[in-house]
Amino acid sequence: MSSNWCALLKYDVIIIGAGLSGLAAGIRLAHFGKKTLIMERHYRVGGLNSFYRAGGYDLDVGLHAVTNFNSKGLKSAPLSRLMRRLRIKEDDLELCPQKESRITFPNVSLNFNNDIRFLTQQIEESFPDQRDGFIRLIDNIIRMSKDGFLQKADSGRKFLKRFITDPYLLEMIICPLMFYGNAREHDMDHDFVALMFFSLFIEGLSRPQKGIRAILDLLLKRYEDSGGELQTQSEVVKIKLKDGSVSGVITGSDELIECDAVLSSAGIDETYNICREVGNNKLITPGVMSFAESIYILDKKPLELSIDHSIIFYNRSTTFKYQKPLEPINVDSGVICMPGNFTYNEPQTKEEIRVTHIANPNYWIDADQGEYTNSKMLWHDRSLDAVSEIMPSFRENIVYRDMFTPKTIKRFTGHTSGVVYGAPDKIRDGMTSVNNLYIIGTDQGFVGIVGAMIGGVEVVNRQLLV
Repeated sequence: MSSNWCALLKYDVIIIGAGLSGLAAGIRLAHFGKKTLIMERHYRVGGLNSFYRAGGYDLDVGLHAVTNFNSKGLKSAPLSRLMRRLRIKEDDLELCPQKESRITFPNVSLNFNNDIRFLTQQIEESFPDQRDGFIRLIDNIIRMSKDGFLQKADSGRKFLKRFITDPYLLEMIICPLMFYGNAREHDMDHDFVALMFFSLFIEGLSRPQKGIRAILDLLLKRYEDSGGELQTQSEVVKIKLKDGSVSGVITGSDELIECDAVLSSAGIDETYNICREVGNNKLITPGVMSFAESIYILDKKPLELSIDHSIIFYNRSTTFKYQKPLEPINVDSGVICMPGNFTYNEPQTKEEIRVTHIANPNYWIDADQGEYTNSKMLWHDRSLDAVSEIMPSFRENIVYRDMFTPKTIKRFTGHTSGVVYGAPDKIRDGMTSVNNLYIIGTDQGFVGIVGAMIGGVEVVNRQLLV
């Protein structure tokens, strides 16, 4: 590689990655007249939440449900505040609420929807002595939401125990929260527990009428209409520094693009690697939590098979183990999503079920092609065996199936270890040890569709629009 680059382009800000955080950050910057370029290594935007076509079917990746559903249209709700900052009409997202979901453990199941009173009633029926404590938990989290969930670092389990004294109920409540946004094994940060509880149980779940592609198209159009630029299949291989500050990036085609600042959604470890700040890597504890997801297309709608829940969170023992498994996939717990079982405004023909399990990223990334293919078939079957204990079997109705693994995640996101939620210790303000280099995305802290966009916007507001 030549060291005599001649920069032909200059931007105020370059954003690495066209995921939801990158697109939202780009929109915000473009609105304020910043000359902005988003660089995406893949040929399609979306990152962990994208789409593809296989077997003649259009398939979403990553998206089970959008959290923070604003059923009452409150202007103060996180989703409404986010849409105002992006200058997008909330109705344009076409979000349709869940019908009813379930948390199921041995001998006990709790159903919930987007009305927290329904879950409270379920708890009163199954755990009558926990009702008052659960109501106090709800009130405490609502107060925390008004302060932006800013709390001292503490154990999420310890926080929940202040209100939920039954260990079994605590395991049931924390299971969905961990599956939908936890980078840390075994426990969860205090503020993340509150944030995810608020997002899932108090505000609730929904899906876009036309899938994730409709949201990505909406964000991309807003970004480009506001003057932002996008380069796909354009990988950043080095961040250049001058006197300790960002001065530009080098692409995989050996092109220098100058800029005043960089926002990176590549991950903190990956960002420091391309910044050549080797000393900082030793301070980072890498994440290990990853997942494998099977997508099944059926010859019937799930409702025709007596499968009527929107999402099922299950665990086959009394204790929920959230950790990297020794085996390739842990089928003892999982998330089962029925995308067709939401209250859509127009008729849907979603004959689809998606099953997600915790996976060992090292196994899948290191497997050779033959072992990789054979293992996918083996774990498809083991997953279906486990799921058939939780709900009516749909094995005989499968007409097409596909699976993505940590290896897939690594390929399409660039996350070196194929993890989904990044490193356990987050950089809440987005700041790094390099001037004008900022982190957005999973390692900045917010997760999920809404959280990722809020995180990107917040870093821009705090660091680049002051």
